[in-house]
Amino acid sequence: MKTANSMTTPVRNSAVGEKSSFIAQSKQAIAGAGMRWKKLANDTSRRELFGTYARACAPQFARNIENYVGTINIPVGIAGPLHVLGEKGNRTYQVPLATTEAALVASYNRGARLLTAAGGCAASVVSQRLSRTPLFAFRRAREALEFASWSGNQQERFRLITRDLTRHGNFLASNTVIEGNHVYLELVFSTGDAAGQNMVTFASDAICRWLLGRSPVAVQYWFLEANLSGDKKATAQALRGVRGRRVIAEAEISRQLLETYLHTTPERMVEYWSAGAIGGVLSGAIGMQGHYANGLAALYLACGQDIACVAESAVGVTRFSVTETGGLYASVTLPNILVGTVGGGTGLPFARACLEILGLAGEGHSDALAEVCAATVLAGELSIVAAFCSDDFAKAHHSLSRGVVSAEVHSHE
Repeated sequence: MKTANSMTTPVRNSAVGEKSSFIAQSKQAIAGAGMRWKKLANDTSRRELFGTYARACAPQFARNIENYVGTINIPVGIAGPLHVLGEKGNRTYQVPLATTEAALVASYNRGARLLTAAGGCAASVVSQRLSRTPLFAFRRAREALEFASWSGNQQERFRLITRDLTRHGNFLASNTVIEGNHVYLELVFSTGDAAGQNMVTFASDAICRWLLGRSPVAVQYWFLEANLSGDKKATAQALRGVRGRRVIAEAEISRQLLETYLHTTPERMVEYWSAGAIGGVLSGAIGMQGHYANGLAALYLACGQDIACVAESAVGVTRFSVTETGGLYASVTLPNILVGTVGGGTGLPFARACLEILGLAGEGHSDALAEVCAATVLAGELSIVAAFCSDDFAKAHHSLSRGVVSAEVHSHE
């Protein structure tokens, strides 16, 4: 029978071991950065990038970046309150936005306050999935057809392979696209509370290697990703499909609130939306929206998300119409919100702090974070369109970008 001491000793030893490992990692990370700065030989830059904070957090940051030399400081502002009527409950958020663009936070702030005054915006995650699209090449098209048919019958095996690799993700389905003697194999996963890019990469790699060892026809060559998934790019298929989370946010705003907060009318907003839709068609834009990338980039950066995913996340559709009561109906549909509350950069100190401001740090909150993304985007769309309608766009940027905060910015605080 184990005594109390014998049972607790391994825990103590484990704690000591973890502390020793952390100290060793700290020394290694700081030493590595110091060596790189010797090559850079710039004391001014070193003071700015490798100060006390950068040195203290070196072990944590070194896990998320190679050739670590320090950190940069990006200003963070708050937009809110933003009241969201979400699938898992109604919550009021203060939204952290990291940006160097003057007027951005002010714009999202007034849109958020308008939505809150209107009773909040409804937001829903419609579906969630993420894919990798490996390519397999064969000598003849008939061999490609045989491989596609055979691989389509291996769904259960794909599920087992994925289950052994991750506790957050699940294999959902596979689809094939045949082009000549090439097979594009779309492998689709759910990713739980993680954004999941690495997760689906590892699972897809394991599935591909299993297929290579058992294929009924010889594979000439293969690639883990063949550019069909739409990863980190705006694509037409992303607009009607799902990559990450497909999210919708909508609200009805009375004429009085619109005039009070945004100094315009529902009719004028719809006129601009119609003109913007035609402008988007003429420019060849994918989707119809004003500036999704602004809010998403600022929110992704603040909360430790993969900032490059804004390339696909900023695809979507904004729609305005006049309601039967003379108010404004506004909605945004975002098919590719790629966010997570675990993994990646979410554990870094600044990201954790911003997620805690939202109350969405850790497991169980990724859907809510996606809803916040959509609600924030809706706030931004309302504000920027109204700025053009009321002829305030240039004036706001002129005053705020020169450090002059007008009274209007604070008029509803």
